[in-house]
Amino acid sequence: MKKSFIYFCSLLLIICIASCMSKPTASTPSEKTTDITGKTWKLTEINGQPIQLKNPKSNPYFKLNMSDMRYEGHGGCNGVSGTFEIKQDVMRIKFNQGMSTMIACEDLETEHAFTQALLAADNYSVNGNTLTLNKARMAPLAKFVLQ
Repeated sequence: MKKSFIYFCSLLLIICIASCMSKPTASTPSEKTTDITGKTWKLTEINGQPIQLKNPKSNPYFKLNMSDMRYEGHGGCNGVSGTFEIKQDVMRIKFNQGMSTMIACEDLETEHAFTQALLAADNYSVNGNTLTLNKARMAPLAKFVLQ
């Protein structure tokens, strides 16, 4: 009887330790994530103003690829890409000047503001499905939602 009790207590202890060591899943509501990589971010605001596109099908967006440390996206008229540096633990980011196609279109002003916001940003914040690119402690440069 004493051996059975010891085996039972040992088994219970192992179960308790294993359950404490398990990682929460990404769907856990209390888990707050600041990982912005591998996701497509669609522009919603620029310099505090909602974007107003003449062609709503060409909404600017970008995506960060950690495997080669490159960003890629679309400014509304032209494709954009380049390299980036990120420090997720302190929410710092730097987009390096990249390349872009040079097609003229109706939303060129929004595209220009979008690319300028990317290049000027030095930090970011995440609130749910909203990403904000910022410069120092000034007002947000641009806001994006998860696409």
